[in-house]
Amino acid sequence: MRSLFGRPSLRPYSSYMQRSVLNPDGLTARFLGTSSLLLSDGDTTLLCDGFVTRPGLLRVVLGRIGPDRALVRDAIGRLEAHSLAAVFCAHTHYDHALDAPVWCLETGADLVGSESTANVGRGVGLPESSLRVVEGGDALTYGRFELTFLDSVHSPGDHYPGTVDQPLVPPAPARAWKTGTAFSVHVSHPRGSVLVHASANHRPGMLAGCQADVVYLGVGLLGKQSPEFVRTYWDEVVGASGARRVVLVHWDDFFTGLDRPLRPMRSFADRFDTAMDQLLPLARRDGAEVVLPIVWQPTDPLAGLT
Repeated sequence: MRSLFGRPSLRPYSSYMQRSVLNPDGLTARFLGTSSLLLSDGDTTLLCDGFVTRPGLLRVVLGRIGPDRALVRDAIGRLEAHSLAAVFCAHTHYDHALDAPVWCLETGADLVGSESTANVGRGVGLPESSLRVVEGGDALTYGRFELTFLDSVHSPGDHYPGTVDQPLVPPAPARAWKTGTAFSVHVSHPRGSVLVHASANHRPGMLAGCQADVVYLGVGLLGKQSPEFVRTYWDEVVGASGARRVVLVHWDDFFTGLDRPLRPMRSFADRFDTAMDQLLPLARRDGAEVVLPIVWQPTDPLAGLT
């Protein structure tokens, strides 16, 4: 029996690790842990969340946190992402929105999200001209990408519910980064479509008529839910979108820096292996490929699907 402070091994899932396959005319995706994802078609580059500071557990629980601008700059250099069109946030918890406005300050990108996300941007001095506040159903176009924001809901057990109603000036307690609006973001491009669904929950019917080739599926806290919850979640997100590839995100221990290999959360926080035991049979039933992304590694998310 595993200790509450132990963690599942990734070794049993090595065959699901995503291969780096690049196509000259394809999209390129790079995973940065949690639900942070860089997407590019060579002309336009977009970033979801961009959480790279990843403060340790004790600091999150007992102290005050803020973005580490040096770590953001290092990530920009490593990714060669000096010119971003937009940074969009799935919601406003610190593991999604802490660093997002710093990426915008460094690259000139728009910060896109709820009014709560805009207040995170205001707190670090991002100008109003860089803020794009969206609601469910809104669509924005950047280059050949179209982003559609769909109202979703945070996974069960939201520790920081509510909204950020004033500019959030860091450092501040982690609880200051309240949820705001949770979005599922459909990213459409002439080369294919991607759904970034960061939180392991859904609104019934929210994806009706919304097709995607690939889903980046949040599985954080899914290992603590019932088999019925997991099955419904899969059907309402993966099944409803018709996705043929499911890239699992938000499974990693985000209290560990990106200078170390990713590993699942400790068992007191989540049960990654339990989630996998329930998700893999559903994927086999539906003929969907399940993939675990590798941090920093570039790949075409649509490779082999056409």
